[in-house]
Amino acid sequence: MNKKSVLIGALILPLAACGQSDEKTAAENNNATAIEQPAIKLSGEAAAGKTLFNRCASCHSVDKGGRNGIGPNLFGIFGRKIASDDGYRYSTALPKKIGNWDEGNLDQFLTRPAKFAPGTKMAFAGLSKAEDRQAMIAYLAALK
Repeated sequence: MNKKSVLIGALILPLAACGQSDEKTAAENNNATAIEQPAIKLSGEAAAGKTLFNRCASCHSVDKGGRNGIGPNLFGIFGRKIASDDGYRYSTALPKKIGNWDEGNLDQFLTRPAKFAPGTKMAFAGLSKAEDRQAMIAYLAALK
């Protein structure tokens, strides 16, 4: 294997988790590598969202003051203006959206990011189950 192949593999591997479908079983989620996330008291719904977030952690951090990765840091995102992290370079699609990351906008985005913001660089296909989206929103809302 040459250096170019290794480099390409290293760049593609973290993106693989972004495209996972939401059909992944709870057992698979529990076997996923634990991602260090903020120690906050979570409701049952938000705790379920934290488990779901393991799929997102290869691209996004949720640490207060944490660095951006492939995607922006999501700490404090709930209620924040869409595409407002000055330290992150968004695609041209998301900054065109008007409003804040409230329950409605997050639900639409998490359902199908490419439909919410056509042209977004977010590779995640979306969460088809409403209860998964609500759990993820509860988790993101708890990060403050």
